[in-house]
Amino acid sequence: MRTNLIQQFLSRAQEHPSAIAVVDGEARMTYAELLAAETRVASWLASTFRQTRKPIAVFLPKCTHAIVADLAIIHSGNAYMNMDVKTPPERLSNVLRQAEPLAIITNAKYKGIISQIAGDTRIVLAEELDTLAESPCSKERLAEILERCIDTDPLCLINTSGSTGTPKCVVLNHRSFFDFMDCAFETWQLGDGLVVGSLSPVIFDIYSFELCLLVAKRATLVLIPDDWAMFPVKILELMQREKVSWIFWVPTIMVNMANMGLLDNMPLPDLKMVWFAGEVFPTKQFNMWRRALPQARFVNLYGPIEITLDCTWFEVTREFQDDEPLPIGFPCRNSDILILDAENKPVADNEEGELCVRGTSLAMGYYNNPEKTAEAFVQNPLNTAYPETIYRTGDIVARNANGEIMFKGRKDTLIKHSGYRIELGEIEHVIINNLKLVPNGCVVYNKAEKAIVFFYEGAKEIAAGEFRKAIGTVLPKYMIPSDFRHLPELPRGGTGKIDRALLNRNVNG
Repeated sequence: MRTNLIQQFLSRAQEHPSAIAVVDGEARMTYAELLAAETRVASWLASTFRQTRKPIAVFLPKCTHAIVADLAIIHSGNAYMNMDVKTPPERLSNVLRQAEPLAIITNAKYKGIISQIAGDTRIVLAEELDTLAESPCSKERLAEILERCIDTDPLCLINTSGSTGTPKCVVLNHRSFFDFMDCAFETWQLGDGLVVGSLSPVIFDIYSFELCLLVAKRATLVLIPDDWAMFPVKILELMQREKVSWIFWVPTIMVNMANMGLLDNMPLPDLKMVWFAGEVFPTKQFNMWRRALPQARFVNLYGPIEITLDCTWFEVTREFQDDEPLPIGFPCRNSDILILDAENKPVADNEEGELCVRGTSLAMGYYNNPEKTAEAFVQNPLNTAYPETIYRTGDIVARNANGEIMFKGRKDTLIKHSGYRIELGEIEHVIINNLKLVPNGCVVYNKAEKAIVFFYEGAKEIAAGEFRKAIGTVLPKYMIPSDFRHLPELPRGGTGKIDRALLNRNVNG
């Protein structure tokens, strides 16, 4: 019986010790080397903290050290929580206060940043973990931990945006990853020896699934540096050189590559499987990819971070016009999709409703945040006979004549932007309440331009550069509005609240 993801890694590493597990620049790490490294760190963690089912933070960019740390944390019976090294200190501090991790694993380069906000939390340097000696006693401790593990123990915490200015930590367990792995491996016949073009940052759930491929399918993770997004040619050259066969990307960079005409000049004959998720892939640019890679299978996946990993899929096997949206498809195996109207009744085909999910794929909730958990993870309104939780996504969808689910938009102010899930209210909270830059404002999203727009009122206009500089000290770059619009007075409804709908229509028509 599978109870902990690390069990599969132990088996794979022993069966294929000389296989390449990670390619990180010029460095290559075999499965035997990765097993030895993560076991040493896991032994130290288990002996030092002697606790399980607790978060341990990792403050590293995507690198071999981060992979070793994540696997070791899992092996120690705990849950990894990867943190973005580019996030402003105030937001990092909020995350740490929310999660209360046992320790923070970082390196010498980033120690200065994290030590300013770590408080009493112990900081562990990855370089020091490299020099640890093996301890037979610690290995016995690891064996005891794995014996006691159950599959609903937390595997990882992933931070997402929160409307009050404090990010929420989504808790995902081992069982939900096993569930998605089984679905993916059977549906798309994913075999051993995949070469993965690992582009997503370590804070994305896509990266967590890449770890699953490593531990379960003897995959090789070819790490694409986080700062290469601005250099798509370098990415494609690396993919050619390493013969990448599988990718799972957010569409933004794929759109850029298509618009630059790179796919016609840089063939990728080894790429056989292309997955994408996180935001809408414009069909015109998608068609460029499909024409350039006739040997590849293309799969559109959908699912918020509260679902492991996605809950619907659509493999593109027919032609779509450039102005025809791609479906998000059908429920993943062992996930059920409910499309409910405002009265919590199922909608008919072609009618719009909120997409809700039930099944093993659901996250366990938000760490140390029972109020937000209770708001999003609720009793299934279609079942009054026994307790059954569903997750309300806030996404509006409809089924077409083919029974395919079509994404229509957001119910509230939660958006997907550059692959990140962002609560627009958090941006407002920071600008108005934390930074006090303006007395009132409203953030909306321009869907056509994929731009975050901030409307604000005041006696005078403030330069966009001043806004960006101040906001950048608190929020990550992807959450900073790109468009600032000054109004003498914001429109308000009959209750005195800002008329968000009117401003949204102003931007989106």
